[in-house]
Amino acid sequence: MAKKYQVVGIGNALVDVLAPCEDKFLTDNGVEKGIMQLIDTVRAAELYGVMGPAKEVSGGSAANTIAGIAALGDRTAYVGKVKADQLGDIFEHDMRAQGADYEVPRSPADAVDETGRCMVLVTPDSERSLNTYLGVSEHLGPDDIDVAMMADAEWLYLEGYRFDGELSHAAFAKAIEACKGAGGKVSVTLSDPFCVDRHHQAFRDMIRDHIDLLFCNEHEMEAMYPADTLEQSIAEAASRVEIVVCTVGAKGAYVVKDGETVLAPAEASTVVDVTGAGDLFAAGFLHGLVNGCDMMTCGRMGCVAAGEIISHIGARPEADLGALFAEKGLQ
Repeated sequence: MAKKYQVVGIGNALVDVLAPCEDKFLTDNGVEKGIMQLIDTVRAAELYGVMGPAKEVSGGSAANTIAGIAALGDRTAYVGKVKADQLGDIFEHDMRAQGADYEVPRSPADAVDETGRCMVLVTPDSERSLNTYLGVSEHLGPDDIDVAMMADAEWLYLEGYRFDGELSHAAFAKAIEACKGAGGKVSVTLSDPFCVDRHHQAFRDMIRDHIDLLFCNEHEMEAMYPADTLEQSIAEAASRVEIVVCTVGAKGAYVVKDGETVLAPAEASTVVDVTGAGDLFAAGFLHGLVNGCDMMTCGRMGCVAAGEIISHIGARPEADLGALFAEKGLQ
């Protein structure tokens, strides 16, 4: 009997606030270029006050992935925490409108922390610098994990950004146990070298003991498994995990399974904003995986989805991904 969900994602439920800026703005305001930095409430208000005109869209890494998979017609659910406030309303509406189940109880309106947000500053070279106020999303704990939902998932998709602190480590462990105990499989995305460095040994232990599919980019791979070459790092990961997927920017993505490596080519695209490229790559790949596609097709689906995302501002697809796959002969 088929499980209710093909993919269930767990991560930071955030609303993205995206604005273009010059490199000088980053320097003047103490923003480190090209990475994710965690900020507090005061810094969030300060940065928001000096940003230029912005676009607000529901975000959060795993949420973007799940929204993409749901838009492709697959059976999905998402687990992440928001507050009963305006941004929480936006996030909840957007997840459900995409077709994903989202049933996590919201923090009450009088809670101190607000719905999390990510200030995304996009420079003319299309690089994005993320400044994240986690808000209530960082309070996701074991009590928020519905074991019946986890047991009814073919695949669990865990966001590395959320793997931060004892509460979330316990939530992940509970979800993994319920999913794998019912015959499901578990994937994780490393999210950012910052995350890898912050919890390096905990990541290694989780990957070794529980992970069936590892998503990362070349910088995260090298941080996770340091070696002289990227190929050596990938080989180290592949000795521990059934499927390893490592994106390499304009070159595409390496996919390793059963000792075989394929390089899925990147899609030519006008780069406007790379926010969400990795998230939608994972959406395309997982869509292929749960629908029985081979590794090259899964990788190509990931690259096509990522190519769509980087062609516009924001990390949710604007084009019909299924139609794009069909145009490329990907079924």
